[in-house]
Amino acid sequence: MLISFYTQVLKMTVTSPFPNITEYNYVYDEDTSPCNDGNGSGRFKSLFLPIIYCLVFVFCLVGNALVLWVLLTSKKVITMTDVCLLNLAVSDLLFVFPLPFQAHYASEEWIFGNGACKIMAGIYYIGFYSSIFFITLMSIDRYIAIVHAVYAIRARTATCGIIISVILWTMAGLASIPNMMFNQEVEIEQFLECVPIYPPGKETWRFFSQFEVNVLGLLIPLSILIYCYSQILKNLKSCKNRNKIKAIKLIFIIVVVFFLFWAPFNIVLFLDSLQSLHIINDCETSQRLALALQLTESISFIHCCLNPVIYAFVGERFKGDGGKLVLDFDFHSFKNCRNSSKFMV
Repeated sequence: MLISFYTQVLKMTVTSPFPNITEYNYVYDEDTSPCNDGNGSGRFKSLFLPIIYCLVFVFCLVGNALVLWVLLTSKKVITMTDVCLLNLAVSDLLFVFPLPFQAHYASEEWIFGNGACKIMAGIYYIGFYSSIFFITLMSIDRYIAIVHAVYAIRARTATCGIIISVILWTMAGLASIPNMMFNQEVEIEQFLECVPIYPPGKETWRFFSQFEVNVLGLLIPLSILIYCYSQILKNLKSCKNRNKIKAIKLIFIIVVVFFLFWAPFNIVLFLDSLQSLHIINDCETSQRLALALQLTESISFIHCCLNPVIYAFVGERFKGDGGKLVLDFDFHSFKNCRNSSKFMV
């Protein structure tokens, strides 16, 4: 998890007195933390995080598993939207897969071994990046469908969606490598921890990882979302269909929800990076940042529970046999809009 990865950063120091033998001692990086984090973040971690993790895991599992079930059993995956929803559901499931392990870790210690420590970090970050990538792709897809309707006929196919999905999964995997590489199980004060460990000379990887989350996890996606949906809104102004208000509300919800759930965590993570660079360097702020990092990340987890509701269950065509819910919001029902086209979103 980002919490354990960023709030308990360690460094390795050489302790062997012999010139040809190197031993490493793992200690808290006091250069990047001006004081002890205090008891506030520790109590929050041990008391509330396990409950939050378990609740998020259950709701996200149920919601996204239902999306997968409907997609794979009730309708064919034939459009770009279908491919995006399928991949988004898989991404969210990967994102929350480590949460049961983290729930135990938050309440006691890491007992699952060094291999699991690296694997869980890799799974988490792949799910994290891929989820945001596919949310961004869905925004671009809707933008093309409504603003560039003629081009959309050729571009918005399942084949095109599969090719782009492979590229995005590859990007998510590459972005996750640094976190998987440096995360290790280590004993600290007789407790086993799963934390990132940066050898001497490689501390810049910590800043790279944090700024990578800021840039790939918020700045670029949010900019794309704002641009795409602002262009969609301009296009819908000329629409005289009764569904116009419904579409505008959904667009507003998508952008606002994404910002509300991810911006606080990214802001706190950025401030934590400033602390590591000694730009912020006082004890009280350090304690508040440690608690804020845990709290805001916990809030961001809820977003993956809302994705099935926002992107799948708000539309008009997830209904089918057995009272199934809707898959796609009917942006394409605006027959009075540009080119009188029937858009698939």
